Amino acid sequence: MYRIVLASISLFFLVMGCKQQASDQALPYYNAPDFTPIFLKGDGGVENTITHTIGKFALSNQDGKAFTEKDVQGKIQVANFFFTGCGSICPGMMSKLRNLNSESAKDSGIVFLSFSVTPWRDSVPRLREYANTNKIIAPNWHLLTGPKTDIYTLARRSYFAEEALGFTKDSTDFLHTEHVLLVDKTGRIRGIYNGTLALDMEQLSKDIKVLKAEELD
Repeated sequence: MYRIVLASISLFFLVMGCKQQASDQALPYYNAPDFTPIFLKGDGGVENTITHTIGKFALSNQDGKAFTEKDVQGKIQVANFFFTGCGSICPGMMSKLRNLNSESAKDSGIVFLSFSVTPWRDSVPRLREYANTNKIIAPNWHLLTGPKTDIYTLARRSYFAEEALGFTKDSTDFLHTEHVLLVDKTGRIRGIYNGTLALDMEQLSKDIKVLKAEELD
């Protein structure tokens, strides 16, 4: 009798462990700035259920090249918002992103986008200097500048960069956030992380792998 009970308990924990592992391997979708997770099985219902996608944009990168949403179509995005004169959260966040980028610098299916929130100061030459100083040399990492209104609208309305708190703000309210967003190849948000925390960046690294595996299915 003892052996039967023990075997039943072992089987229970084995099944629960498998369920937990399966759950851990499923990334949610985020359809609104309150970041309520939506879990879907397979591809069924995504188009009808997850209506929010990253909008169009037309900016310039640190090399002075035009960069639009067409340059990220079909690619996984890792997006954050920074400025070259930031001395608080940005240095640590960009350092952690550089370490993360080193894992996928040669992967053409992943793109890192760092949008300047002080584009009136962060000209193309300044972004290029910042990139060189901070060893941001990977071909898949773009530091982006352009019209302030465009960047702030994109940040708050498309990427939900400040969550619900910033969704209704406009470009007159300064944007400063430690959030890093993970976006899948269809332009849908799949994760939000604190770019200043090592544990969050480790989770982002794992989630990128999960997303890549998901999109291979």
